[in-house]
Amino acid sequence: MLLNRLGGVSKAIGASKNAYAILDNFLFVLEGDNLVITGSDLETRLTTTIPVSEAEGAGQVALDVRRMLSILKELPDTALSFDINDENHNVHITYPNGEFNIAGLDGADYPAKQLATGLKTFSLPEKNIVAGLQHTIFAVGNDKTHVMFMGVYWDIMPDMIVFVATDSHILVRFKQMNVAPGFESSFIMPTKPAQILLSLLDKNGEAPVSIQLEEKSATFEAEDYTLSCRFHNGRYPRYNSVIPEDVPYVVSVDRMSLLNALRRVSVLASAGGLIQMEIKADEINLTAQDLDHATAAAESVPCQYTGEPMTMGFNNENVIDVLSNLESEMVFIKLIDPARAGIFLPAEQQQGEDLLILQMPMMV
Repeated sequence: MLLNRLGGVSKAIGASKNAYAILDNFLFVLEGDNLVITGSDLETRLTTTIPVSEAEGAGQVALDVRRMLSILKELPDTALSFDINDENHNVHITYPNGEFNIAGLDGADYPAKQLATGLKTFSLPEKNIVAGLQHTIFAVGNDKTHVMFMGVYWDIMPDMIVFVATDSHILVRFKQMNVAPGFESSFIMPTKPAQILLSLLDKNGEAPVSIQLEEKSATFEAEDYTLSCRFHNGRYPRYNSVIPEDVPYVVSVDRMSLLNALRRVSVLASAGGLIQMEIKADEINLTAQDLDHATAAAESVPCQYTGEPMTMGFNNENVIDVLSNLESEMVFIKLIDPARAGIFLPAEQQQGEDLLILQMPMMV
């Protein structure tokens, strides 16, 4: 259990050297019969609690992350005994047939969690959080000049939660109408803690996760872990205003057929990734070419479409990401004209959910 929990907590610690050396360590705190382990990079803080036996005294020590993980990976599944020297913070670890001596740091120097202010609390089942983050995180931006795009936006309303993400080329809006937080709030959850939360929660889990919203941060308390993260600053754009309401043309197509065809045609796309989609009454003709290397590819996919033939251009990687994150057998593509964004929808929405993905076109 210890190795597994340390592996989870290590996700909150910076991959490279931290600004503060002590953040390259786990914080171990003995509280009665519980060992509380924390990892942090100042922006994200992850904690887990493990029951211990034969505990004596109380205290805290910081131990190097890489050293602890390396040691535990080499040990068999066996009981460990920790003896901590309060004066020099050295740790003596014993196990059947062996022992380790490790130099630690004073746990009192580890950055403490800030006291909560302006608290609002509600809870969601694990699966709801996973669904919200999973449907949106692929569209999060990475442009540091637009920090507000570098995270998942939680738009909390009394009777629903809307998860939103955009990189200015793709916008995802995922409504969960089967939850009722009971108040209004919003925040931008940075990509790193969102990815950590996704890795720790069960996508089918019914267990409630307590969510505490503070002025500048949020805390997610699950069964085995507690994650705290600071919000991204910035005003999130009015996402509903960019989603057109009156869309005259609708294409119905088998998702996997279109997705697999796009993957094949994309092999010979140019460096810009342009895929041309010629939409007709009963088929979508996909074409790609790379003039610099004198290569081209084409494939047709059956569809249902009522309207004038239309030719649009999309970035291959973007449209593949969009289709990969729609789970229904059939998808609808709603179109206005070749210069306007296309709306991708699953043909069948899950009960209490509404998923919409907006994809900006490329010039053909």
